[in-house]
Amino acid sequence: MTESALVTDLYQLTMLAAYRRLGFDGEAVFELYARRLPDERGFLLVAGLEQALEYLETLAVSADELAWLGSLGRFEPEFLEWLGRLRFSGEVWAVPEGTALFADEPWLRIVAPLPEAQFVESRLINLLHLETLIASKAARCVLAAGGRALIDFGMRRAHGAEAACLAARAAAIAGFAGTATVAAGRRFGLPLYGTMAHSFVQAHDSEREAFAGYARCHPDRTTLLIDTYDTLAAAREVVALVQGGARVGAVRIDSGDLLEGSRAVRAILDGGGCGAVQILASGNLDEHEIARLSAAGAPIDAFGVGTRLDTSADAPYLDCAYKLEEYAGRPRRKRSWGKATWPGRKQVFRRHDAAGQIAADVVALETERPPGAPLLECVMRGGRRLRPAEPIAALAARTARSLAALPAACRALAAPVPLTAAISSGVRALADEVDRATGD
Repeated sequence: MTESALVTDLYQLTMLAAYRRLGFDGEAVFELYARRLPDERGFLLVAGLEQALEYLETLAVSADELAWLGSLGRFEPEFLEWLGRLRFSGEVWAVPEGTALFADEPWLRIVAPLPEAQFVESRLINLLHLETLIASKAARCVLAAGGRALIDFGMRRAHGAEAACLAARAAAIAGFAGTATVAAGRRFGLPLYGTMAHSFVQAHDSEREAFAGYARCHPDRTTLLIDTYDTLAAAREVVALVQGGARVGAVRIDSGDLLEGSRAVRAILDGGGCGAVQILASGNLDEHEIARLSAAGAPIDAFGVGTRLDTSADAPYLDCAYKLEEYAGRPRRKRSWGKATWPGRKQVFRRHDAAGQIAADVVALETERPPGAPLLECVMRGGRRLRPAEPIAALAARTARSLAALPAACRALAAPVPLTAAISSGVRALADEVDRATGD
């Protein structure tokens, strides 16, 4: 599906028309960040930068879109002609995907002429919000799984086709082994995993017939769903099938008491000489249930995580914002109650302790040099990316390092405590200066 420039809010277009008429075309600086974290999150795992850069690099309003806008009667022909020439020509600074961040820390900075920087706001939030939301949930599942494989099973409950594919990508960045979503496998090169549905078993006269037929059609270490009728009886059918020469790689349990069920199935498989057959568990799983099963020693080799991952069920949105921090060389600041912003071009400086754990984050002006390494990097100039897209494996490796560096309180599944970034004296002084200049 071709990206449409009209995936935006109406007010972006009405503001652009006003900017154009009033001559507001100076350089603007916007930053995207989370104002606060949900109570259920001790960190956010930033994802979606690649899709954001693709969007910026290809941004253009098509002739058909311009004709449709003209039919609305809202916009003057001169503005629509100008809009048809609009391209993103600016600069982007961003935190690399797979980096853990906290409240008030910029994920992204856009430096471009005001109309360009304004127009891209809605779609940038749309892309980065979704993948960061899902990656953050997926990362908690990875922490809970303790090294067991995780597979994204959430396509059918995701909020649309694009969300399903981007959720699969975000989960892979967080450390999932792969996805059941075929389109995501093709688009992002993700490993594909799948089993069978209960309907396949029900369509046959017996589980034995269903299992034997499926294994015959897919002889390369197939996975069989064993909880359609009697899970333990089905496990015994699998043993007979393997003893008859079939190559069964795993069985899947999708219902019931997964702890006791997996123990009973494991005993049947091992007793029948099928110790190499793995157990995959699924069925409304999330990080808390995965942690419970793992802590209890459930003999589960992999988890399929679906609905609660792709909807981020316990924290379905992030309070993120994209705000103007500088225009025409002057710092700008919003002072709304509860939504005040910090002005100026900012950088996040991160300091680690001797054990490699995050010790402190400081949000400072880019001209300041507090202790720590800067997190935001320049990734686009003149509307063109400065380096190729990173492979998913590289992003997952960065995520693993980020999660390992998190303090225990941030990684906690229950009542996590996020790190609070310090706001530098330079940022605070600039805020006071802006307030004085605007009448306070």
